[in-house]
Order: sequence, then structure tokens, then C-alpha cells
Amino acid sequence: MIRRAHRLLLMLLLAGVAPAAGAADPSALWHIVHDRCVPDEQGKQDPAPCVAVNLAGGYAVLKDRVGDTQFLLIPTARVGGIEDQSVLAPDAPNYWDDAWRARRYVAQRAGHALPRDDIALAINSTSGRTQNQLHIHVDCIRPDVRAALTLHQAEIGPQWSEFPVRLAGHRYRAMRLVGAELGTTNPFRLLSAGVPEAEMGAHTLVLAGATFAPGQPGFILLDDRADPAAGDRGSGESLQDHDCALAR
Repeated sequence: MIRRAHRLLLMLLLAGVAPAAGAADPSALWHIVHDRCVPDEQGKQDPAPCVAVNLAGGYAVLKDRVGDTQFLLIPTARVGGIEDQSVLAPDAPNYWDDAWRARRYVAQRAGHALPRDDIALAINSTSGRTQNQLHIHVDCIRPDVRAALTLHQAEIGPQWSEFPVRLAGHRYRAMRLVGAELGTTNPFRLLSAGVPEAEMGAHTLVLAGATFAPGQPGFILLDDRADPAAGDRGSGESLQDHDCALAR
């Protein structure tokens, strides 16, 4: 009965049907990747239902059931989330770099190339997520968030500082990163440098593509600390637009 229920849940998720809140499985993403995508890639060189599985890199890319253009970058190893100590290990994969490269799937769904400023990556806090397998949301950024980041771009420096206006109703810190790609620059480590390890799970990170004057590619890294009592669940995903209005 347990295996039958598990198969039913997977079928509902892959069909884009949300199970009832009380029946939601916080390990559903893990089971999809571990039980379906990885074996299919190993046995048939077909990662379905994922769009990609990189066995050497240790990650899979899955189309999320929410929105037209949203994808998830998910480790093929068991990793709980932003609070998981393994993401800070010296030899840990840089899942953010992999997620940034996965933006091509967003462009494919949009039907045309998207400038880097249109893309954002996000990972939610423990109180702002429903799944207990690390997953980075890859999608378009909200137009109003992009406008705010562009307007205040000159006020963002190479160290953490409070962003001057609220984003989606919440206060964020911001940091400027320079470079077309992340390479070894790991947002998890940039956060942990000033946050006690025990508090990592309370934070949400958003990495927005940016172009700094005079045409220099880079990123804006945003951090918010969840405060559920004040209505802030620490869900940086709310800065994304899963309908990708910018693509239209």
C-alpha cells in the first residue's frame, strides 16, 4: 500500500496535479529524482521526467508544475536544503553555478533568448518551502523587482548592505558580484561568512542576473531572514515571475 500510494503521488506531481495539503510529501522531489530521473538516465540515457540529469555534476533539472517557465535544479544526493551542512563542505558542488547554466531551459520555454537581467535563481528558507530536498528555483524575475534592482544598482557594493527599498514587501540585503559566470563563487558561502551555521535555515537567497555600467556582466545576490511572526516566511521565490511577463 505504501509503494502504491507513493507511485500515485509521483503520478499526480508529474501530471501537474497538486495533492491535498495534508497529503503532501516533503520528500516528493527527492523521490522523483532518485527513483525516476537518475535510474532512467543510467538505464536508458533518458532523464525523464527530468529534462536533464548530470551524473558527474550530481544534479538534475526538473520542470516545475507551477508556471510556464519555472525549473528546479535538484542535487542527485540527499541534501536537505539551505541549512544542510554539506553545502558548505570544501568539496561541495556549486549548485548555484549549475542552476545559472540551467537558465537555458527557461529561455526554451519562453521561445527566445532572455537577457541575463531577466533571470533570477532562488532558494527558500526552511519555513518558506514545502520540500526537504534542496532545490533552486530557476525562472524569470518579476518586472517590478528588476526595475528596483536597476534603479538602485549603484547603491549595491561588494559587501552586504541593506537594499534601500522593499522587494515583494520584505527587506533584503544585497551584494554585487562581478563576472559573466559564477565559477567557484558560491552564494551559500557568501551567506555563511556572516551568519551562524545554526541560523542558515532561516535565510532565503536570490541571485539575479545583472549588467553593471559600462556593460559589465554580473549578479546581484539578495538575502532575507524569515520572520514568520511578521508575515515573512523567507520565500525568495516570491521575487520570481513564473508567468515570465518579461519574455512577452
